[in-house]
Amino acid sequence: MNDASSAGGDVHADAPLRLWGGAFGSGPSEALQALSVSIHFDWRLAPYDLQSSRAHARVLHRAGLLDEGELAQMLAALDALQKDVLAGQFLPTATDEDVHTALERGLVERLGVLGGKLRAGRSRNDQIATDLRLYLRAQARLLTELLADVQAALLEQAERHVESAAPGFTHLQRAQPVSFAHELLKHVHAFTRDVSRLRDWDRRTAFSPLGAGALAGSTLPLDPQTTARELGFDDACANSIDAVSDRDFVAEFGFATALIGVHLSRLGEEVVLWTSKEFGWATLNDAYATGSSIMPQKRNPDIAELARGKSGRLIGNLVTVLTVLKGLPFAYNRDLQEDKEPVFDSIDTLTVLLPAVSGMIATLTFDIERMAAAAPTGHALATDVAEWLVRKGVPFREAHELSGGCVRLCDEQGLELWELSDADLEGVSALLTPDVREVLSVRGALDARSSFGGTAPERVQEQLEAARDEVADSTAWAVLQSR
Repeated sequence: MNDASSAGGDVHADAPLRLWGGAFGSGPSEALQALSVSIHFDWRLAPYDLQSSRAHARVLHRAGLLDEGELAQMLAALDALQKDVLAGQFLPTATDEDVHTALERGLVERLGVLGGKLRAGRSRNDQIATDLRLYLRAQARLLTELLADVQAALLEQAERHVESAAPGFTHLQRAQPVSFAHELLKHVHAFTRDVSRLRDWDRRTAFSPLGAGALAGSTLPLDPQTTARELGFDDACANSIDAVSDRDFVAEFGFATALIGVHLSRLGEEVVLWTSKEFGWATLNDAYATGSSIMPQKRNPDIAELARGKSGRLIGNLVTVLTVLKGLPFAYNRDLQEDKEPVFDSIDTLTVLLPAVSGMIATLTFDIERMAAAAPTGHALATDVAEWLVRKGVPFREAHELSGGCVRLCDEQGLELWELSDADLEGVSALLTPDVREVLSVRGALDARSSFGGTAPERVQEQLEAARDEVADSTAWAVLQSR
């Protein structure tokens, strides 16, 4: 999609329609044509290009460049063309360079010379920048809805496991007992930040480039701000050069999708661990697992593994966009044709991956007894012993040493903390009276961590309720903005 703001020339039925070339003595070489074509990936922008074309037709009418009858014909033809596009009855041909060329061909086929009037006052430079913003804003809402489905699946599982205990980990080593719902909700919070980023991105992207022309605006009496509002933007871009060359919104969208991929990868990694025989915490539903071509006993967590693998693809797409933009001079350059495929691929990847992850999470079954039995092991209650001493007035430095002494004794005797005798405890320190056993239980450890954001069941229930409200709000935003 290169600079082609006002090319003219007669339209010949026997020649491919080009939006440029009036000053050229010959057409492009086959090699240039093959390199330039983008219709194979930018055709998905057709509905958004037609949307901006309707708004542009109205602004041309307000400028006195289309009369009432011409506007009515133009809008009717654009509506008919969109209907045919959506029905698959109008398709690009091998000679269409890009989505703009194909749709202008369709308009000219329907309106003849009148169809060529729509090109006045706009360039493919501001046209593609507008189309891409419209498209990505719609996709941000779709991704928000799909993320809400993943969050809903996690919330449903968490609701069942507020009172269920599980080991919490640091360095992938057992650390402290936690509510398993607390473990699940950490992923909900990560996806909530992803949605927040998309909504924040949308506010910065809600500015229309249409009317910027090739780079300097137009001598025609157009009204970019009114056009912007008709298209659902908050306003028009304030600088016409920036309007056609800015792709921050593409890079930022790429970052948002890459981070969604990272969060899905981390969730996938946990599912891989949970469903392994070594952990044995969870079982995959047959509909969301695969088998082995040679080992009949296998139930493989392919969705979780693909979530990990596809994060690399999403990160790579972001790097591609940033590399294209690095050092690019203003205003439009043909390099910007390369901004679309990476972000299109990220959207396609997530729209397939997110429903699979939702289904996998919703249908997991958990072995609560196994998790609960593992929760206090590995001396996971050592911190509780130290904090019990602190409540008795012992400085934490000393309390830490004494609790560590208990751990060392356990390691020497092959015991867990709660298996130490009263004599063993007293041998470590006279401060460790039998009353310390009140914290040597998983239930006590969970209930005691009742600070805001903690793993106490009452706090986890608060998280659940707040998360439900956030997901409902995000879903409402996505649905409302999609209308």
